[in-house]
Amino acid sequence: MAGLVNSLLILFLVFQNICLGFRSPLSVFKRYKGTARSLSSECLGSDRPVISLGLSDFALDVRMPGVTPKQSDTYLCMSVPLPVDDEAYVVDFKPHASMDTVHHMLLFGCNEPSSTENYWDCDEGTCKDKSNILYAWARNAPPTRLPKGVGFRVGGETGGRFFVLQVHYGDISAFRDKHKDCSGVTLHLTHQKQPLIAGMYLMMSVNTVIPPGEKVVDADIACHYKRFPMHLFAYRVHTHRLGKVVSGYRVRNGQWTLIGRQSPQLPQAFYPVEHPVDVSYDDILAARCVFSGEGRTTETHIGGTANDEMCNFYIMYYMEAKHAVSYMTCTQNANPEMFRNIPQEANIPIPIKSDMLKMTHGHHEETKDADKSSLLQQAKKEEEEILDQDFHIEEAVEWPGLDLKLGQVSGLALDPENNLVIFHRGDHVWDENSFDRKFVYQQRGLGPIEQNTILVLNPGDAKLLHSTGKSLFYLPHGLSIDKNGNYWVTDVALHQVFKLGADDKEPLLILGVALQPGSDRNHFCQPTDVAVDPITGSIYVSDGYCNSRIIQFSPNGLYVMQWGEETSLGRARPGQFHIPHSLALIPDFSQLCVADRENGRIQCFRLETGEFVREIKHKSFGRELFAVSYVPGGLLFAVNGMPYPGEAEPVQGFVMNFSTGEIIDTFIPLRKSFEMPHDVVASEDKTVFVGDVHAKAVWKFASTEKMEHRSVKKAGIEVQEIKETIVEARLKNNPESTDPLKKQEKQHLVRQASTGVSFVLITTLLIIPVVVLLAILVFIRWRKTTVYGADGEHKLDSSSARILGRLRGKGGGGLNLGNFFASHKGYSRKGFDRLSTEGSDQEKDEDDGTDSEEECSAPPPPPAPSSS
Repeated sequence: MAGLVNSLLILFLVFQNICLGFRSPLSVFKRYKGTARSLSSECLGSDRPVISLGLSDFALDVRMPGVTPKQSDTYLCMSVPLPVDDEAYVVDFKPHASMDTVHHMLLFGCNEPSSTENYWDCDEGTCKDKSNILYAWARNAPPTRLPKGVGFRVGGETGGRFFVLQVHYGDISAFRDKHKDCSGVTLHLTHQKQPLIAGMYLMMSVNTVIPPGEKVVDADIACHYKRFPMHLFAYRVHTHRLGKVVSGYRVRNGQWTLIGRQSPQLPQAFYPVEHPVDVSYDDILAARCVFSGEGRTTETHIGGTANDEMCNFYIMYYMEAKHAVSYMTCTQNANPEMFRNIPQEANIPIPIKSDMLKMTHGHHEETKDADKSSLLQQAKKEEEEILDQDFHIEEAVEWPGLDLKLGQVSGLALDPENNLVIFHRGDHVWDENSFDRKFVYQQRGLGPIEQNTILVLNPGDAKLLHSTGKSLFYLPHGLSIDKNGNYWVTDVALHQVFKLGADDKEPLLILGVALQPGSDRNHFCQPTDVAVDPITGSIYVSDGYCNSRIIQFSPNGLYVMQWGEETSLGRARPGQFHIPHSLALIPDFSQLCVADRENGRIQCFRLETGEFVREIKHKSFGRELFAVSYVPGGLLFAVNGMPYPGEAEPVQGFVMNFSTGEIIDTFIPLRKSFEMPHDVVASEDKTVFVGDVHAKAVWKFASTEKMEHRSVKKAGIEVQEIKETIVEARLKNNPESTDPLKKQEKQHLVRQASTGVSFVLITTLLIIPVVVLLAILVFIRWRKTTVYGADGEHKLDSSSARILGRLRGKGGGGLNLGNFFASHKGYSRKGFDRLSTEGSDQEKDEDDGTDSEEECSAPPPPPAPSSS
C-alpha cells in the first residue's frame, strides 16, 4: 500500500511539474504571441520560447531556427523581440551550443535588427541602430556570468527591444549529415528592479598604422573617466591576425591596476576580471594592443576586413541604477606620455599552443560582423554606402511652407515624430540698436515677444500642429530637441538657455542669468546653440558671440567643464573659435561638431574630454559657415554665408560624408534665394530644411535621382558625354574623386545637364519655325534671282537681316537667352546678384542703408565682424 501511495505521489509531482512547464504566460506575453517565429521541429524547446518562471521572472529562448550553414566561417544572425513592453532585466544566460559546430556566439541588444527574416547572413549587419554586446560564448572559454544583483536593463523607455544572436560556424564538416542547428542562449529575465545595472565600455583605436615588416607596433588608448563610479567584472579583447597581446588598466594617481590581459588569438569571449576593479571620477582607463607587421608587404590600417586590423578592449561593468549608463566609448589617447610607465607585462605576447591557434583561426573575421555595432565599423559601412548613393538635393517646390508668415527664423529641429519645429523672433529683430558695447540688451522696453515663437509643422504639408513660446523670449537663436521631445533653446538677449516641455508653459530648466552677460560658470554671453547627448543626457552650449567656448553641463544643469578660446592672429588653430554658432552632436562617434562661423570651418571634439579631433574646411565654404547638422547614416549637412566683396563662393547648402569630410553634393533653392541661411536640419531620408533669418523663410529640400556624366579619355583628349535620357549615367573615370573642388565641378555639370535638357527642347521648338521661314525666304530669293536678278537679291538680304537681327539682339553673335528670359514676366536674376554681407547676428545692410535683417553687419576683410 505504501508503495502504491509513493507511486501516486511521484506521478502527481511529475504531472504538476509538466503542467507548470507548459503553463501559458499569455497574461504577460500577449505581444509576443503575434510575433513568435515558427522554428524547426528538430529544435528542442523552440515551440515555447517564452516560459514563465513565477510572478516576476521568465525565460526567453534566443536560438537559431534550425539552420544548415553551407560553408565554413559562416556568420548567421537572428532576432527575437522582447516579449514585454515594460522594463525588464537580464540576470543570467544559459548557452546551448556544441564545440563541434559553433566557434562562437554573440548576443546583442538593440531597437532595430538589420533584417526581419527568420535568420540572415550577418554580412547585412546585426542591428540598424547602435547595439550593445550582452553576452559572448566561445569554445574553450568561460561563459559570461553576471554578479548577483546585476542585470542588463532592457525594454521600457531606454532599453533595447530586440535581442540579436550572431553565431559563427567555423568548420562545417559536422553538417555533412545536413542536420539543422538550433544553437543559442536562454535568457533569465525579471521585472524586479535590480540595484545594479550592467553596461559596456568600449576602448578602440581608430588611427593605428602598422608598417610592413615592423616587429613591434603599439596602439595605445586612454581616456579620463568623468562619470559616477563603476565596477568592472569582465573584459574581452579583439584584434585580427597581427595582434599579439591586448591589456587594459585603470590608472589612479600614477598607479596602474590590471583589468585584464589576453591574447587576441585565443577564443574571444568575455573573461572575468580576476581581482575586483572600481573606476571613479577622474581615473584614467588605458589599453594597449601590441601588433607585429612581420610578413606584410604593405601598411596595415584599422578596418573591418581580414587584411585590416582592429584594436578593441571591451569592459563589462555595473553601476548603481540611478546613475547607470548602458554604453560608453573611448577612441583617443588623452595622455601619450603616461604609456612610458605602462607595466612591462603589456609588452609581452602571451604564448599559445599551435593546435589552439589552428583551432581559433577563422575567428579573425568574426568582428567583421560583430563589430558592425562598434563605432568604427559603422563609420566605414556608412562611408561606403554614401559613396555608392546616387542622389541630388533639390528644393521641394510644391511645399507650401515657404509662404508662411514668420519672423526672423533663427532655429530649426525635428522632433521625435519627425515634425518640423521652427524657432523664430516674431515681431522682434536684431539690429545695431539691440546691444550696447558691453553686450547688454537695450530694448527691454519692448517686452518679450507676444507671438508663439515655437511652431510645430507637419513636414509634408506645412500645416501647423502646435505652437508655444509666447511671452518668454526677446531674441531667439538656437534650437534643439532631445530624445524625449523637450525643446532646448537659447536667447541671445537674455543670455540664457532654456529647457521646455512640448506642452509646458514654464521652462523646466534655465541656465544663465537673465539679461546679464558674463564669462564665468554661471553666465553666458549671447549663447548660440545647445545640444543634448541622448545617451548620457549631458548638455553642451556654444557660447557664443562674445565668448569663444563650449560648456558642458550635467543633465541637471551642473557645470562640468568647458573648452575653447578666441582666435589668435593669423590662421585659426584647433580649439579656437570666432563665433561658435551651431552644434551637431554625433552620439555614434562620441563627438560634438561645431560650426565655427567666422573661421568658415567645422571643428569636431570628443564628448568626454573636449579634445580636438579634426577640422572640416573647404574653399567653397567661403569665409563663414553658419550651421551644421548630422544625420545617422553618416551624412553631415551645412550652410554657409554670403561671400565678401570680390569673392566668388556662393551661399549654398552642403552635403558631406562625415567619415571623410568630402563634399558629396551642394544645393540652392529654386524659389526665392538664400539671403542668410541661419540653420539647417535633415532627416535620415535626406529631407532637408533650411531657415533663413533675412528672408524670414523656411525651404524644404528632398533627395532626387541624380544624372551624372562620364569622362572618356582617348589619345590624351577628354571627351565629355552627358546623357540626356532618363537612363542613369555612372561616373566611369574617377567616380570617387577625393578632390572636393573637382567633385563640385562635376555636380555643377550635372545640374547644367539637367537644365540643359529643357533648354535644348525649348530652343529646338523655337528654331523649327525659323528654319522653315528661312527655307521659304531662300526659295523666294532663288526665284527672284532667277526672274529679277541682283536687285531682288539685295532686297532679300535686308529682309533676312531684320529677322536674324531680332533673334541675335543688338550685338549679334548668337541667341541671347539672358535677354530673352529677362524680358519675360516673373523672371528674376536676384539669385545671381550680390546680396548683403553680414557679420555676427544683427540685421542691417550698411551697403544700401536700408533696414534689411542682417545679423551684426561685418565690413569687408580684414577687419573682424563686430558682435555689437
